[in-house]
Amino acid sequence: MSTTKPSGATQIRLLTIGDVAERTGTATSTLRFYEDRRLISSRRNSSGYRIYHHDVIRRVSFIRTAKRVGLTLEEIGEALGSLPDGRTPNARDWARLARAWSPVLDERIATLTRLREQLDSCIGCGCLSLTSCGIWNPDDVAATLGDGPRYLLSDERPDGVADESDRPADS
Repeated sequence: MSTTKPSGATQIRLLTIGDVAERTGTATSTLRFYEDRRLISSRRNSSGYRIYHHDVIRRVSFIRTAKRVGLTLEEIGEALGSLPDGRTPNARDWARLARAWSPVLDERIATLTRLREQLDSCIGCGCLSLTSCGIWNPDDVAATLGDGPRYLLSDERPDGVADESDRPADS
C-alpha cells in the first residue's frame, strides 16, 4: 500500500517494501540485501517499517537488468553511486550513467556475440578436441595470448593463425 506525503505543492509517493517487491518482481529479502549493500535506501516510518521513495523502483529495475547481463553488484554499486543523493535522479543523470557504461556494455555484447558465433568451433582454449582446432589453433598457439578461451576473449590472433574468414566448419 503506497502512501503519499505532502511536500509543498507536490506529493511524494512513499512505498512499503511489499509495494516495491510487487512492482519490481523482487523478493523482500533481496530488497533488504540491496539495502545492506547500499544499492538502494529506505527510511523508517513511525512504526519502524521500511518506506521507500518511488524512484527506488527504477534503481531496482536497473539492478535486476544489469545483473541479468552479467554485471557484478560491485559494478552496479559504483554506477548507482554516481547518481545524486538527496534527490531523484533525472534523465540527465541516467544519460550520464549510460554514457559511462557504453564501453563496458559494448564489450559485453561483443563477447556474447563471439560466444554465440564461435562456441561450436575452436575457441582457443587449448583443449584441441575439435577437428578444426588443428587448423584454427595448431599446437595450441593461442596459449601465447594468455589463459582461457583466447579467441572468445579477444580478436587478437598470433601470427600465422587463420582468421575468422578462414575458419572451417566442424561436422
